[in-house]
Amino acid sequence: QVQLVESGGGLVQPGGSLRLSCAASGTIFSINTMGWYRQAPGNQRDMVAEITSGGTTNYTDSVKGRFTISRDNAKNTVYLQMNILKPEDTAVYYCLAMATTSPYIGAPTRRYWGQGTQVTVSE
Repeated sequence: QVQLVESGGGLVQPGGSLRLSCAASGTIFSINTMGWYRQAPGNQRDMVAEITSGGTTNYTDSVKGRFTISRDNAKNTVYLQMNILKPEDTAVYYCLAMATTSPYIGAPTRRYWGQGTQVTVSE
């Protein structure tokens, strides 16, 4: 019902920058929170940054001051600008959207995930 397509991952040297994008499509009535999570090999999937439809943001401590999350509500798209990248930022990055697909009162909000995009920070 809701599809998320990510783009923008790749290989970058330490200190470099990347910008991730994630566009949501399908039967969407509304999207509340959108965000980015990451998972390194052998680790669990952890929150990197989230943003509400009103623009309130939340970041994990390790990326504060380096990463910026933003969204375009008209395009159902969320972005993650990543600066001063470090090797420990290497992971698969997943886009999240908490969306409602029906206008009826009481319709559930569900979590939808993208397929993931690889970010590798290395010399």
